[in-house]
Amino acid sequence: RVTLSSTDCYIVHEIYNGENAQDQFEYELEQALEAQYKYIVIEPTRIGDETARWITVGNCLHKTAVLAGTTCLFTPLALPVDYSHYISLPAGVLSMACCTLYGISWQFDPCCKYQVEYDAYKLSRLPLHTLTSSTPVVLVRKDDLHRKRLHNTIALAALVYCVKKIYELYAV
Repeated sequence: RVTLSSTDCYIVHEIYNGENAQDQFEYELEQALEAQYKYIVIEPTRIGDETARWITVGNCLHKTAVLAGTTCLFTPLALPVDYSHYISLPAGVLSMACCTLYGISWQFDPCCKYQVEYDAYKLSRLPLHTLTSSTPVVLVRKDDLHRKRLHNTIALAALVYCVKKIYELYAV
């Protein structure tokens, strides 16, 4: 068992001190995200669930951008030329839309650097025995540079393909 230093893990405890407790929880989470802790444990259920959903939506946008862009780029290789643009153009537009939405809404959010941790072995290394909640949300900081490069590159390639294909279809 590896022990974690105090800079590795931050716990947002569910302690209600007055009527502004929810605001205090949100402030603590924001501070922990900006301090870039390796692990953040969110004990308050509402904030934990909202954060997990936000991360899930960002992951969905990323995966959709990559899969739709890949579909856009490889459909012309698999289908006849006359029919491939019926799939590749909408897929390319979807890829660009997801990439743009991710870039606007998630890219600069400190929460996008985190993923929800589900691995029981990794969770066993954290001081979860000190919590009062039985279902905390545990965030782990991950480097997302390669992930962003991947979906931006694929979406850009899909955009180039779509512009080229639209020019070919309507310039004739």
